[in-house]
Amino acid sequence: MFSNRVFRPAQQLSGHVRRYATEAPKSGGSNTILYGVVGAGALAGGYYYFSKENPAKAAELKQKVVGKASPDAKKAFTGGDQGFISLVLDEVENINHNTKKFRFKLPEEDNVSGLTVTSALITKYKGPEMEKPVIRPYTPTSDADTPGYLELIIKKYPNGQMSQHIHNMTPGQQLQMKGPIPKYPWTENKHDHVALIAGGTGITPMYQLTRQIFKNPNDKTKVTLVFGNVTEEDILLKKELAELENQFPDRFRAFYVLSKPSKDWQQGKGHINKDLLKTVIPGPKEENVKIFVCGPPALYEAISGTKKSPADQGELTGCLKELGYSQDQVYKF
Repeated sequence: MFSNRVFRPAQQLSGHVRRYATEAPKSGGSNTILYGVVGAGALAGGYYYFSKENPAKAAELKQKVVGKASPDAKKAFTGGDQGFISLVLDEVENINHNTKKFRFKLPEEDNVSGLTVTSALITKYKGPEMEKPVIRPYTPTSDADTPGYLELIIKKYPNGQMSQHIHNMTPGQQLQMKGPIPKYPWTENKHDHVALIAGGTGITPMYQLTRQIFKNPNDKTKVTLVFGNVTEEDILLKKELAELENQFPDRFRAFYVLSKPSKDWQQGKGHINKDLLKTVIPGPKEENVKIFVCGPPALYEAISGTKKSPADQGELTGCLKELGYSQDQVYKF
């Protein structure tokens, strides 16, 4: 049974978020979920109360996030000189009007992907009339320890050659992949708190990292996600994120912002901006914090500035610079 909703001014909302960032986890009682509401550049706060933890859901989530493969399982992707390998498309699941989940079989049933957290795969496709192959990186959303397959969530873009090709694939067809492509090297408790700022399919590396943190009982890192989308239908992995919030209420919060919300939408409205980030993520001097950013070019421009290349993070600009974060506190996927 849900408790009544209570609204508070932004100043009190900020205070509550800061306490969440520093307090030790508490057991029992209600599980509180915070959502920032942004409109016309101004912030209003709202509290949403979750019911007590559902043991059945907790068991289901535990089964999902804990790897089942043997510790000696062979890795499908080994990097180095391995080159591209072809994986067979096994299943396709429609997620929304322009996004699908694709399950690819690994070469052997007991293989694991071999990807580390955080890392990605490179896909390659060359059509019959193409002079050069198109190459695009994707981050699997399946657990790295899952045997037998990997899953990619891919949004179809009007001018995206790779996304168009993959969306046109049918089970039984093959796609060339190579990896792992390492990104930010993660080790347990590397940071006290990570803040994940994502837009659209930029959620995939964030979800990979979040899964790894919460599947490891020795990792006590707190996680705050700020996730921007166009409509509610565009929010990917919302169910999975809600399950994590329910199981880890003292360590995980997700804040959603929509640029085209419905009239009934009561969370963030507009775009991710400095006022929201100042309120919901830990400050640059409060603790050992790391900020991760991933999304479309406009998100990078507004939040952190863009990367110069895969090996060059580029200058830190945008909202995070204005809020006082340093270059080494921010990582751009």
